[in-house]
Amino acid sequence: MGDVIRLATLADAGVVHDVSIRGYKPLKDMDIKFVGATADLATVEENIRRNANYVLERDGRIIATVTVAFPWALGERSIQPYPFIWWFAVDPDFKRQGVGTALLDYVEEQVLVAQVKAPAVYLATATRHPWLVSIYEHRGYVGFYEHEYEGDNIIFLRKVLDESLFAELGNLDVLVNSN
Repeated sequence: MGDVIRLATLADAGVVHDVSIRGYKPLKDMDIKFVGATADLATVEENIRRNANYVLERDGRIIATVTVAFPWALGERSIQPYPFIWWFAVDPDFKRQGVGTALLDYVEEQVLVAQVKAPAVYLATATRHPWLVSIYEHRGYVGFYEHEYEGDNIIFLRKVLDESLFAELGNLDVLVNSN
């Protein structure tokens, strides 16, 4: 069967919840308070209803998940006019096998560039996490804003997906809401 990437449905919520809780355990152990580390099933269902939650299945088993939240779904929490990647987790049994890379590549290239025509995308992570910032920087993300959240210094990183469109729409490159 191989790998399949698709949008999650409400029927997937229980498995997405399990992958998220187990995938975020290292962050929870570091006391980094990300939603994915402590979410209950109702929060996962709400995420699937409100956002584009993608899953990667291997041989019919969901082994990774990532959410793309659009500015209108984030409302006042959106600080950029671009899609926001969050709630990214890989089943610990499949770490270091390229699963996360495959899922993010698909979302960036096949969804955000090819379908949505997004000039850029952004995400956030805790600066004290020992490797996440460098992983995202290696993928082409660049830090543009920091603030404190739940006692952690959070860095927002952006990746330009379409250089010419980003330059053309350069007036959008502002913090929409820096509160």
